[in-house]
Amino acid sequence: MMKYSTLQVTINQAEQILQQLFGIKGKVSPLPGEIDFNFRIKTEHGDGYILKISRPDENSNYLDYQQQLLEYVEKNGKDLIAPRVIRDKEGNDISEIIDENNTLRKVRLLSWISGRIWSSVNPQLDTLRYSLGEQCGLLTSALQGFDHPEAHREFVWDIAQSLWTKEYLHLFEGEEKDIISFFQNRFETIQDSYAILRKSVVHNDANDNNVIVSEDLIHPKVKAAIDYGDAIHTQVINDVAIACAYAIMNHNDPLEATLPILQGYHATFLLKEEELKYLYVAIAMRLVISVTKSAINKIKEPDNEYLLISEKPAWEVLKKWRQISEEYAHYSFRHTCEYSAHPNEKAFRVWVENNNYSLSELFPSIQKNEVCSLDLSVSSKWVGHQQEFNDLEVFQFKVDRLQKENINKIIAGGYLEPRALYTSTTYDKTGNSGRESRTVHLGVDFWLPANTPVHAILDGEVITAFNHTGDKNYGGLIILKHQNDSLEFYTLYGHLTVDSVLQKQPGDSIKKGECIGYLGDPTQNGNWAPHLHFQIMLSMLNYTVDFPGVAYYNQIEVWKGLCPDPNFLFKLESLNAQSDATNEELITYRKKHLGKSLSLQYKVPIKMVRGAGQYLIDQYGKKYLDTVNNVAHVGHENYAVVKAGQEQMALINTNSRYLHDTINQLAKELIETLPPELNVLHFVNSGSEANELAIRMVKAVTGERDIIASEVGYHGNANMCIDISSYKFDGNGGHGAPEHTHIFPLPDAYRGKYRGENTGEHYALEVKNCINDVHEKGRGIGAFIIEPIISCGGQIELPDGFLPKAYEYTRAAGGLCISDEVQVGCGRLGKTFWGFQLYDVIPDIITIGKPLGNGHPLAAVVCTQEVANKFANGMEYFNTFGGNPVSSAIGTAVLKTVKRENLQSHALQIGEFLKEELQKLAIKYPIIGDVRGQGLFLGFELVDGNMNPLANHADYLANRIKDHGILMSTDGPNHNVLKIKPPIIFTKENAEELIFYLDKVFAEDYMQSIKEI
Repeated sequence: MMKYSTLQVTINQAEQILQQLFGIKGKVSPLPGEIDFNFRIKTEHGDGYILKISRPDENSNYLDYQQQLLEYVEKNGKDLIAPRVIRDKEGNDISEIIDENNTLRKVRLLSWISGRIWSSVNPQLDTLRYSLGEQCGLLTSALQGFDHPEAHREFVWDIAQSLWTKEYLHLFEGEEKDIISFFQNRFETIQDSYAILRKSVVHNDANDNNVIVSEDLIHPKVKAAIDYGDAIHTQVINDVAIACAYAIMNHNDPLEATLPILQGYHATFLLKEEELKYLYVAIAMRLVISVTKSAINKIKEPDNEYLLISEKPAWEVLKKWRQISEEYAHYSFRHTCEYSAHPNEKAFRVWVENNNYSLSELFPSIQKNEVCSLDLSVSSKWVGHQQEFNDLEVFQFKVDRLQKENINKIIAGGYLEPRALYTSTTYDKTGNSGRESRTVHLGVDFWLPANTPVHAILDGEVITAFNHTGDKNYGGLIILKHQNDSLEFYTLYGHLTVDSVLQKQPGDSIKKGECIGYLGDPTQNGNWAPHLHFQIMLSMLNYTVDFPGVAYYNQIEVWKGLCPDPNFLFKLESLNAQSDATNEELITYRKKHLGKSLSLQYKVPIKMVRGAGQYLIDQYGKKYLDTVNNVAHVGHENYAVVKAGQEQMALINTNSRYLHDTINQLAKELIETLPPELNVLHFVNSGSEANELAIRMVKAVTGERDIIASEVGYHGNANMCIDISSYKFDGNGGHGAPEHTHIFPLPDAYRGKYRGENTGEHYALEVKNCINDVHEKGRGIGAFIIEPIISCGGQIELPDGFLPKAYEYTRAAGGLCISDEVQVGCGRLGKTFWGFQLYDVIPDIITIGKPLGNGHPLAAVVCTQEVANKFANGMEYFNTFGGNPVSSAIGTAVLKTVKRENLQSHALQIGEFLKEELQKLAIKYPIIGDVRGQGLFLGFELVDGNMNPLANHADYLANRIKDHGILMSTDGPNHNVLKIKPPIIFTKENAEELIFYLDKVFAEDYMQSIKEI
């Protein structure tokens, strides 16, 4: 046997062959290949060619087979792009040469299909995998009716012939040997039925280097499969399996990744129900072939790297595939192809429609046949705060009270409810798009007292009698198998007493009406309030002692087919699930009836129904890590804050003209954080109201109306605030600065008017220029207002020395200095409690907004005694609900939480860690031009090599990282800054998760494609 190095064809040799046989000149570069030596030919015009030079003694019939197949596809594949056969000067579709070793080589030339190979595409999303399935299905359709003797050859890459791998099992050991042996044995057992499946000539090799993808970096689609050398007459399902086997590599959940491919294939070539049963094993056997070939070739041709390309990812998939239930995979495949998920689903529905059961049969001692529906979904108001639904005593009290209100009914519900009750990490996993939680409840819960007897409503056999210990597990669990004619199904009874369960043994017969157990208390039922979890299953899958009672939302349709609604048995209208308005319906109503200028976040908006700390949760129970909403300063629905508001609201909520302790308590908590000069407070309801009041104070104190503000500054949505907000009046729909507003350039040392170090004085002089302009008009200065870090400007930190000088110039001109702390205040910046303290200045007025109420409408204006005295000019300032008892109680709770939990120090620690990690990312990805901010008020700016803003890339990143369960948003005058201002309880683990997914998205093709403007 010749050495691989002797067989190789050089670039120079390929150029000579191309010119000699085809009269074509072009740039030649080598391509990978298992059998042929392949070369890419680039020409001045057109897409070019691929030159394929065989190994010596290649089978001429085999090459003829490939050429005939390509010509058949060209003729029959109307919607297909496929390589075309290019004939040589003599009109031959297969040419011959004698190489330098005096051996005969066959040569073919095919048209080149432009695009990217699958393995180079990042990310590989569901839409791309769907298009892969579509193209493979189209190709199989085009090949119908084609045949050739070589299509029936012995071929090691044919899944149907894959049991040859058993001869090489000795090359493996340990876990790897066990996995291969398992799949080989499984494939061997199904040979009789597998052998009679539908067959056809198929491509048989849609691997990650044989699939061409379009150049579109945001919405890529598969254009074509190339390299028909492995085409074979085999079971059609094998072709599907091969497309899946390679395209699901490098995914956390390979089964989920498989489904779009299957769906696309089925859309263009209908797959039969009986074929889907074999797809799971067929995928595994293709991977078994791959790793076996790699093991052999390591010995045979150790210097041929192409042969080893798929080994590591193939093993990763095989190990994950082994953990997936073959039966569950089959049901997923069936549902994807629009068959009923479970083959007996329709038969069960027919049977159950003709059989009726009552709740009094399930609970004879209760003798109630009606239910009061209890909503425990993620959006349920009855559930209340997470802290309360995790408090068993509180939860039980609420159930008991509901029962007293509905004395003749059983409290029940829960089928297919997405719930937020499952807080254990055992309910979580990392899927293909970030964190996923099992939230969808698969049974019906009946909330009844502990020790309530539960009776069988059907004859059955005990399959499981088990103590499923652990927090939020079943506790005492019994599963019965029922047989009716040819129909087999199961019923599950969870949260029973351990003693009553363990009296039963698998194999025991249970008669209808027989007591099978008693409801357990929290010490025996998995730490729940007493209830029965009742569930129907059409299969036990691979489970032997328990069965899932909760599923992932993205799998809900499969589980719905596998676990039918228990109410099919009881047929109670009150137990039927209520449907909410869809997101599309909500959007349609908003567009019609809400303000036309209201916007929605993200290209695909999200409906949020619950907050929990640093997370927002949608109606399906999906958690999103929130890096944007600084409104929830100490965490969404912080329990201490919620409780303070609830308790005070239950007592009184009125205006500040009455004496009340809470407003004074809030004032004291605030004053503790401020310099002594700032000690007079006015409470309002929003940051806009706060800034409006601050400007009113300025006019009263100075008698002047002229305000100096920063470019791209934003200070609220009230009229007076819009008038000083360049972000608004210089933006869409704006009409420029009003007469009495004077804007100086955004003090951005990175991309502003003045750049680099020592720019503070230059920007301060711009403020002075504004003052001079006012004086030239014969007017005086009212105030200078600025955020300590300019939020809408793109998280702009003020240059060193700027603020003290700007204050100096303003005060020398008789104006007041206002620090807008609405976004940055209350400890968020870490180093200081208030933003102005970063620059060693003391303003005359500060305005506080969003963080103070943690989402509740509460804000404040703090000023000096001098300002307060001059403002009190006889015209009363009264704000009906500014500083009301409820708002004051909430604000006090927020400030106490910040202090008690040392959240200012926490913001500093986590913020510095996150900033350092972002700076490391900036080294890895030059698109990150600047990382800036303090504490947990950070931003990073996306630019090209010439520092031009990349707004589209910023928008892409925000939308893509949302797909991974992380909320981000853009800002800045060019919308190219990603802002990070999460609840300040944000943890190091949250920061690491954010960095991990940022790194992942930055590596994607679109983020790597930076064209300088």
